[in-house]
Amino acid sequence: MELDNTKENKVSTPRRRENGLHLSPVLPDTSGLGLPYAPEDWPNKGDIWTWKVGRRVAITGHFLDRYLYPPKRLQKVLDSGRKRGLASKLSVERGSGFLCCPSDEKEVPVSAPQSDSLTCKAGNKTCNSLYAEAESPSLVSLPCDLCCSESRFCRDCCCILCSKTIDLKHGGYSYIKCEAVVDGYICGHVAHLNCALRSYMAGTVGGSFGLDAEYYCRRCDSKTSLIPHVTLLLKTCESIDSRDEIEKILNIGFCALRGSQNTNARGLLNRIESAIKELKYGTSLEDIWKAKESDSAITTGIFHIGNGGLEPTNHRDAVDNKPCLGSVLSISSDYHSEYLKIEDEINRVLQALRKAQETEYQIAEERLYGQKNYLRHLYQQLEKERSELHGQPSGNEADAYLNAVLNRVDQIKYEVMRLREMEEVANGFGRTPKSILKEYFGSDIED
Repeated sequence: MELDNTKENKVSTPRRRENGLHLSPVLPDTSGLGLPYAPEDWPNKGDIWTWKVGRRVAITGHFLDRYLYPPKRLQKVLDSGRKRGLASKLSVERGSGFLCCPSDEKEVPVSAPQSDSLTCKAGNKTCNSLYAEAESPSLVSLPCDLCCSESRFCRDCCCILCSKTIDLKHGGYSYIKCEAVVDGYICGHVAHLNCALRSYMAGTVGGSFGLDAEYYCRRCDSKTSLIPHVTLLLKTCESIDSRDEIEKILNIGFCALRGSQNTNARGLLNRIESAIKELKYGTSLEDIWKAKESDSAITTGIFHIGNGGLEPTNHRDAVDNKPCLGSVLSISSDYHSEYLKIEDEINRVLQALRKAQETEYQIAEERLYGQKNYLRHLYQQLEKERSELHGQPSGNEADAYLNAVLNRVDQIKYEVMRLREMEEVANGFGRTPKSILKEYFGSDIED
């Protein structure tokens, strides 16, 4: 059983409420009927409600988890698909004045605080601290006299970088929580991933931080790997029907992992890049998440000559399907002449291949260097806009400069993603998707 205060108190006498009812302490996970902890004869005579308590106990000695269950007559009226119990907090406090249940295992002096409800400093009704059971009761939150000293800041739901509340939508993909243990305390501060990425405190960052697909907590200076978070993020996408939402989530995962030298991160990044491309090409969501099957076996009779060549699965069929050697050569044939013809044919093929490859190389070189120069121009613009922002006083004009910088950063991220797609020609034009060749290297190039 969880206690908000470890100090023991031997007071065990029943308490009296203003309505004259004696509140006898009860044990954890206890339930009962009617008074003093549930209504009787309400709203109609004969209606007796059921009460139940959980295991957590507040500093005042009252149970934090309290529930009311309506009588059978009212249960028939309620929707069968919804929970029939009224949880504690607002639903109970507004419904009646009952259910302030003292614990049999802990009593406190009368002078103790009278508020036994969990509250969020930021006033966030969806704060994790209001609903989640303590996962590690042995670990106490890290003392914080910086951000947590602010009256409206809650470490459980306020971003440590922008102070705005986090969003729990889609499993809370958009924020990261620092669960580092420092001197026996758990940090517990959260941050928007976008804020961390823009502040160079997440992703792959050089310099003093030295991050490789990691998140750096500004409060405790600990690093958290982003690979498990992005893995869960990718799994979350499979349960979402909105293509726009999926693309938004995948873009966050892409930004978190790009540039990483970690093998697992790079493999995960390839999956994300592939999913983003298929989304753009209009591939159905079912096909996007479907596991790719391994390449099928080479069909009978197909073979290649040379290193790494594949032999036919049936030698006899392969030979029978080819012209007989006797129909090409006869006893009177000049083998030297025939050999020279074959050699000449091979030379012509190799020359044509070299020419084709040189043409492809020239096209790739031109387009890749063009993209590089464009990115250099964008980086120069970003540097200029940053300098202008630093020289501006606070106000509407400063906000405009800040928006310009943020938009420029987003533009650079998009162009870098396009460059990554263009770089797939490293495998050869023949192995590059036709859609990429058409978009970046000219529509006249075929797969």
